[in-house]
Amino acid sequence: MSAKKAQEFFPPPALPRTGVDAHAHLDDNRFHEDLEQVVARASAAGVAQIVQVFLGPDAWEQGRAIFAAYPDIYFTLGIHPNEAATYDAAAESGIRAAVKSDTRIRAVGEIGLDYYRDTCPRRVQKEVFAKQLRLARELDLPVVIHCRDAEEDTLALLDAEGFAGYPLLWHCFGGDTHAARRVLTEGRYISLPGPLTYPANRDLRAAAAEIPLDRLMTETDCPYLAPVPLRGRRNEPAWTAYVLAALAEARNMPPADLWTACGDNARRFFGIDRPRY
Repeated sequence: MSAKKAQEFFPPPALPRTGVDAHAHLDDNRFHEDLEQVVARASAAGVAQIVQVFLGPDAWEQGRAIFAAYPDIYFTLGIHPNEAATYDAAAESGIRAAVKSDTRIRAVGEIGLDYYRDTCPRRVQKEVFAKQLRLARELDLPVVIHCRDAEEDTLALLDAEGFAGYPLLWHCFGGDTHAARRVLTEGRYISLPGPLTYPANRDLRAAAAEIPLDRLMTETDCPYLAPVPLRGRRNEPAWTAYVLAALAEARNMPPADLWTACGDNARRFFGIDRPRY
């Protein structure tokens, strides 16, 4: 998609600058031509901070300089379950060294299990997930979870590794009310993406209405999962506002209040200061 086409559709600056896009992939090559404009549109739409997800130490090494001019973009770092076979001693040392040298890295993630795509044996995914959980504990960082079609094994492994009560964010949640209740045990957080806006996802909106307000965040997972009315296009942080609009309707809350609450939850989780309004 061209940068020009992406600029044709984005929400007006109708929200206070208190929101956070809790999960973005702005190092994707689809943002190489217009990252400055993307960040500016996010700010105009009320996004105060963005959490950029680096999928491995090589991605961090190659991409961190891109964000030097954007102090309101923070990082997470981890090996995605689809790439679990690449996790070795060098990768673990690379993550450890990156965290020690870069104060903008605020969590280990996204890590977890993905049984939707058959790209890595489940046994390997589980082993690497466990290793990265232990690394997060060593580094005293919260964890961002990726889970796709693997809820039972993800929760079981978290229990086995003693992660009750540990700061953990379940990114891109797409389940129903029952699944949300299971995820939220032990004080965990849930982040909701663009599919919340899809008409068929009534169960997800019902779950969103019941998630405790102090455990809720919004995200884009851009460039993926663009919300309605932009579905199928390149997603970007400004469009978190569309997710927020659907969430506010589901919860019958004033959008600005909900926006700020979700943003404050993300700042608390990632250890980010509140912006100066």
